[in-house]
Amino acid sequence: MKAQSSILPVIVGILVAIIAVGVSVYAYYEYQVLSAPTPTATSTSTSTSSQIPLNNNSANKTVFLTIAVLTSGPTFNFNGTSNGQLKIYIPAGWSVYVKFVNEQSLPHNLILLQNTTATPSNPDVGQFGKILYVVGASTSNYQTSGISSGQLDSGLWGPLNAGTYMLVCGILGHAQSGMWAVVIVSSNVTTPYATTS
Repeated sequence: MKAQSSILPVIVGILVAIIAVGVSVYAYYEYQVLSAPTPTATSTSTSTSSQIPLNNNSANKTVFLTIAVLTSGPTFNFNGTSNGQLKIYIPAGWSVYVKFVNEQSLPHNLILLQNTTATPSNPDVGQFGKILYVVGASTSNYQTSGISSGQLDSGLWGPLNAGTYMLVCGILGHAQSGMWAVVIVSSNVTTPYATTS
């Protein structure tokens, strides 16, 4: 009986390690899919579009989005981008199922913000926009709480009305340090996609 009880923590530790590695591999794979441009033909032969198609289900009007905070790239990043380089285009009236993965040692969260400024203008994201949805924290603790390294959280947002929004990390100062992306919801968008320029 004593031998069995001493093996249990070892088995649990191994399972936790396997899950952490699996989450990291999955996040890296999703990052590669989102960040690898899939060029489409344009009207001229010298230029291409860098639209990255996003997984979606048009029947139920849902976009499947993975946002990862990577250890490579800028310290405060979403999928390796910062300062609004990541732009996500979604048809109006669609919902977003988001998976949020943190690979860094710093805690982070993910907030969809109906912003009133073009760039983060205050350490507290609630001061320059209306917080619509939060993943990895709550509306009462977003300034200090987030998911830790190797953790994943998810949420279903929407349906979203036409407009321009911001994805931000709500922890004080993170958005102002570059941890933000742009979300454009429009009736002119028929298929969801992203760009990283």
